[in-house]
Amino acid sequence: MLPLIGRDQEMELLLRQWERARSGEGQVVLLSGEAGIGKSRLTVALLEQLAREPHIRLRCFCSPQHTDSMLYPVIGEMLRAARFAHNDSQQVKMDKLDALLAQSLTPPQDAALFAEMLSLPNDGRYPPVEVEPQLRRQKTLKALGSQIEALARINPVLVIFEDAHWADPTSLELFAQTVDLAASHRLLILVTFRPEFSPPSIGRPHVTELPLHRLAPCDVDFLIERVVGNRSLPAGIRQDIIERTDGIPLFAEEMTKAVLDAEGESDAQRVCAGAPMPAVAVPASLQASLMSRLDRLGPAKNVAQIGAAIGRQFPHMLLAALVRKPKEELNADLDRLIAAGLLFRHGTPPHTNYLFKHALVQDVAYSTLLREPRRALHARIAKTLESQFPEIAESQPELLARHYTKADLIEKSARLWGKAGQRSQERSALAEAAEQLSQALAQIATLPSTADLRREQIILHVALLNTLMHVKGYGAPETKAAVAQVRALIEQAERLGETPDDPSLLLSALFGQWIVNFINFNGDVARELAARFLALGEKGGAAVPLMIGHRTMASTLAFTGDLVDAKAHYNEALALYRPAEHRRLMTRFGQDLRVTCLAFRSMASWLLGYPDAALNDAECALTEARQIDHAATLMFTLNFPILINTYCGNYHAASERIKELVVLAEEKGAPFRKAEGVLRRGYILTLTGAANAVEIVTAGIDLWRSAGSTIFTPEHAFMLATAHADSGQFEAAWRCIGEAMTVMQATRERWCEAEAHRVAGEIALQSPQRDEAKAQAHFQHSLTIARAQQAKSWELRAAMSLARLFSDQGKRQAARDLLAPVYDWFTEGFDTSDLRKAKALLGELR
Repeated sequence: MLPLIGRDQEMELLLRQWERARSGEGQVVLLSGEAGIGKSRLTVALLEQLAREPHIRLRCFCSPQHTDSMLYPVIGEMLRAARFAHNDSQQVKMDKLDALLAQSLTPPQDAALFAEMLSLPNDGRYPPVEVEPQLRRQKTLKALGSQIEALARINPVLVIFEDAHWADPTSLELFAQTVDLAASHRLLILVTFRPEFSPPSIGRPHVTELPLHRLAPCDVDFLIERVVGNRSLPAGIRQDIIERTDGIPLFAEEMTKAVLDAEGESDAQRVCAGAPMPAVAVPASLQASLMSRLDRLGPAKNVAQIGAAIGRQFPHMLLAALVRKPKEELNADLDRLIAAGLLFRHGTPPHTNYLFKHALVQDVAYSTLLREPRRALHARIAKTLESQFPEIAESQPELLARHYTKADLIEKSARLWGKAGQRSQERSALAEAAEQLSQALAQIATLPSTADLRREQIILHVALLNTLMHVKGYGAPETKAAVAQVRALIEQAERLGETPDDPSLLLSALFGQWIVNFINFNGDVARELAARFLALGEKGGAAVPLMIGHRTMASTLAFTGDLVDAKAHYNEALALYRPAEHRRLMTRFGQDLRVTCLAFRSMASWLLGYPDAALNDAECALTEARQIDHAATLMFTLNFPILINTYCGNYHAASERIKELVVLAEEKGAPFRKAEGVLRRGYILTLTGAANAVEIVTAGIDLWRSAGSTIFTPEHAFMLATAHADSGQFEAAWRCIGEAMTVMQATRERWCEAEAHRVAGEIALQSPQRDEAKAQAHFQHSLTIARAQQAKSWELRAAMSLARLFSDQGKRQAARDLLAPVYDWFTEGFDTSDLRKAKALLGELR
């Protein structure tokens, strides 16, 4: 390997960050640069520099063949660290894993998660993993973080995350989590990636960006000199190489070798002159140089082609099964590739693994395969994996799917993509699942329709729908399209007499339709779909559809203003819930059903005039959400302690929950939930008279609508109206009030209709042209609506607003007669803001 050339400053920075990390001030370095610029070479140089220092190194290699394989680079590192061999029995692998984890005193519960991550059966030495898929995924990520912490207590740790632009989403989530750990541990994380990738965590104090630039001509000249060694190279050709390679070290090295391999100086001039200038991505001249070198390797070229079809890394045993030549010939060919500097070898035969020097070398070797031989080769690779490497075939169906796709065996690949997607969904690798399921469905759509494929389509579309709810959001166009597709497929199946055997598929389709109409609130349609759920449950006597029917009907009724019946339905759903049976449903229906019902019931209780019960339900829901440790459930639930504490006037408590929600939503990439946090923060700023309330509320509304959501629009509109009025922008305030009234009429979202009229009355009094008659009309309409809905909290607010107006008009007795009976109705919540204000106002009216 050539020495490191032209990277002294970059190496100094890496060593400086390492020293800080060693002292306990953990660091992250984001090393970016185009293909061939030397990111891997700088990484190797750092490893060489630290070779004599006591430290622990973890190298995670991402792969373009595994962009949707959950935790692929992490699993690869653990397999290498444990020194697994292909012919090891499961018992031997478990023993090796034990020995590895014993070094860091890994708790048995975490060891069980790692064994499962590595697709090893638990032989009883670890406690069983008895948690739901989403919780299992979160616990696995937490366990991996704890493992790194434990290693950092033993020795400083260097984590190298190579080619992050090919990382799977779960590995990226782990990386973001590890960045947080680094700040307070003896840990240096070095991440390499191409410029088109945007890594998380940029801008943190302990995160340093390190872009690699092209080499200066003098550095390229020195590189050429080191490659040439004792051989001669005419000055003109040397200058040609410097000009044509444009500072890309890999290109300069490979072109120099291609020139040296040419027969004679005239041939060398032809090779050099025939190469065009390099492009930014994969220079055509680099391809020409590498192809020329491969052609001169004779039969070793075929070995390189087969290896390239397998991937950038490939094991000797799989290669040997595919090459079909004697052992001695294969080894000789491999030796030639290694001597030429195109391959690296790791391990000892027969457990050797090979790695192409660079992804561009693999690309060039692969590109020399003609179409038909390439298809046949991928088919052979897939069949060999299935027959001789069953553990890989079982644990990585997406790998087989890729090979069958490239072999144009579409029915086989589609089923494997579907299997991979369902497996990812079960493990809560939702972004990976969405990609794999979409691949499966796209391929099925190209095949002739059969009853079996139509059944498979329904199953996979339902799985995709449930995945998109979390990945894209309930109101996103992709989710709506998936709902429509599932409904069309089920209707088609019913027409053809092919009703799905699994009743949960119909429930998922119904729930998908309901949630889309709920989040984009359409009260009539949402109520009709909730009624269908209830009818299904009552007809079959099954608990799950009945429970979901009560939950969906309750939320629909609550938002249309039928609060008493809504609370009764929440109570019915909670009575049916059994944790052992129903907690698993949270991955199918968005969140845990018990927590959902408690959270929504808190809102209904507050509206009905029971603030203490509301606070209790909201906090109970939050406590249970934390215990479940299901991110989607926790993000959903946080909104309710925020809402209830805000309405009760506990702004500090609400603000703390808002901070938690926004951080979690950003971490999970959930714009829908982040918008909730921004909006609730804007509401508190409005209620406390902050100058920037309009700006924050407007930003929150934009975020909310960009996530495809329209529910809560009336509340958002009168919240913004209040902020505008407080800023003296009365025309904008009345425009927002008009929007709230129009939306409530169109969608039937009337849970806050009384408050919208009360706010309109207050704005009429605030306006420069104070209009008491208009205000009184709005207050009285607010009272009428609140009483019809039995919304005692809104009634109390409306009664206070009208009583103040009466008092200002000298009608003190009328004011007291209005407010006193409403206040006297309450039996709890006397330390909440509204009841304290009502008591104070009654005191003034004596």
